[in-house]
Amino acid sequence: MASRVAHSTFLFLGPQKRPAEGNRISPQNFTCPGRYLLKLENRPHKRSEQKNCLVYSRKKKIVKAVAISVPSSPADNAEDRKKLSENYGFRQIGEPLPDNVTLKDIVDTLPRKVFEIDDVKAWKSVLTSVTSYALGIFMIAKAPWYLLPLAWAWTGTAITGFFVIGHDCAHKSFSRNKLVEDIVGTLAFLPLIYPYEPWRFKHDRHHAKTNMLSEDTAWHPVWLEEFESSPILRKAIIYGYGPFRPWMSIAHWLMWHFDVKKFRPNEVNRVKISLACVFAFISIGWPLIILKTGIMGWIKFWLMPWLGYHFWMSTFTMVHHTAPHIPFKSSDEWNAAQAQLNGTVHCDYPHWIEILCHDINVHIPHHISSRIPSYNLRAAHKSLQGNWGKYMNEATWNWRLMKTILTICHVYDKEQNYVAFDELAPKDSQPITFLKKVMPDYA
Repeated sequence: MASRVAHSTFLFLGPQKRPAEGNRISPQNFTCPGRYLLKLENRPHKRSEQKNCLVYSRKKKIVKAVAISVPSSPADNAEDRKKLSENYGFRQIGEPLPDNVTLKDIVDTLPRKVFEIDDVKAWKSVLTSVTSYALGIFMIAKAPWYLLPLAWAWTGTAITGFFVIGHDCAHKSFSRNKLVEDIVGTLAFLPLIYPYEPWRFKHDRHHAKTNMLSEDTAWHPVWLEEFESSPILRKAIIYGYGPFRPWMSIAHWLMWHFDVKKFRPNEVNRVKISLACVFAFISIGWPLIILKTGIMGWIKFWLMPWLGYHFWMSTFTMVHHTAPHIPFKSSDEWNAAQAQLNGTVHCDYPHWIEILCHDINVHIPHHISSRIPSYNLRAAHKSLQGNWGKYMNEATWNWRLMKTILTICHVYDKEQNYVAFDELAPKDSQPITFLKKVMPDYA
C-alpha cells in the first residue's frame, strides 16, 4: 500500500537491473526489491566513504541518504499474505511483481502452442453452447413452476457461453478468417442484446488499461467526490455496489454501448451496423416470442435467462479484478505487467459452469495475452503457474470471497485501495450492514 511521505523524502526501490534484450527470462531470477525510505540531507561537495548511499543531483551536488523505518505493505510479507488470503477468501495472494518485469517478459515464457487457433475446437465450443441453450429452453418449457429457477440458472449460464464465443471473436482468437469472426461474434451477442462492435471497442480499452483509475472501461471503484455529491446518488451507489452488484453489468451495458458519441469517428460506422442488428433482433425476435408464448412466455424464455447471464457477467468481472489488496492506479503509476498478472484473479467455479462458460474464469493468461483462444487458457495457466506462480492471485469461488467484494471494495482510496461505504456513511449503509449479517462467511 502506498505510504504518504513528506516532500523531503522519497521511496527507494533498490537496484533494478533490466535483463539484456533478446535473452530468455527466467522468472525465478527475479526477486522483489527491498523498500527503504531515504531522507535527503544537503552536504558539502565531498566524497562519502559509503558509495552505495550517494545520490547525485543534476548539478553534481552530493546528498547523504539516511534510512528511515517504513512499514511494509501487507502483501510484502508471506505470513501476512497467508492471513489476508484467509480473511478475503483467497487460496493464494501473490507477492508483488518486481518493477523491472515487463509484460513481454511474461508473454515470452508462454509456449507458442497456446496461441494457435484450432477450428475444430472453436466450432466445438459453438456446438456446446447451442446444445446447452436448446436443452435449457426445453427445460423451461417442461419444468413445473418450482423447478423453473434451476432451468433459468442453467439457461442463463448456457447463454453466457455465447458471450464467451463472441468474446473470442472480438479478440481475433476464434478463426483465421476475420469476416467469419465478425459474423459469429455478432450472432453470438444477439440473444444477449449486446451490440458486438461497441462492446469490442470498449473491451479492447479494458485490456490496454486494466485497473487504470479513469481509463479502464470495465468497472472502477467509486470516487469519494461522487459518493458525497448528493444523498440520492449516494443511496443509489450503495445499493448498486452492494446488494445489486451481481447485476450491475446491466447498467454498464446501457451506459457504454448504445451512445454513438462515446466512440471515435473511425469506429462509428461499425458501431451503427451492430446497433442496427440488435434493434432488428428486438423488433423481430421479441414480438415472435410474445406471439407464440405471451408476455409471461417472454419473461420465462428470454428475460429470466438474460438476468442469469448478467449475474455471471457481473460476478465474473468483479471477481477477476476486485479485491482489497488489488489497487487501481493512476496512469502515471500504472504498470502493465503488474496490472495483468498481479491485478487479475484466477477463480475456480463448479465444473459445469467452467464447461458452459468455456473456461473464461481461467482469466490471468487471457490478460497476459488476449490472443490466446479460450480452449488453450488452461494450458497457458499451467505454464504461468510454473514460471510466475508466486505472483498470481488464485481462489476457488466461495461466499467469503463474495462477501469481501460486496461489503468492503467500495470507495477509492490511494493508500488503502478501498474504503467501505459503512465507514464513510454508516447511517446510509443499511444495505451493507444487512449483507454482512445475512451473507455466509465460509470459504
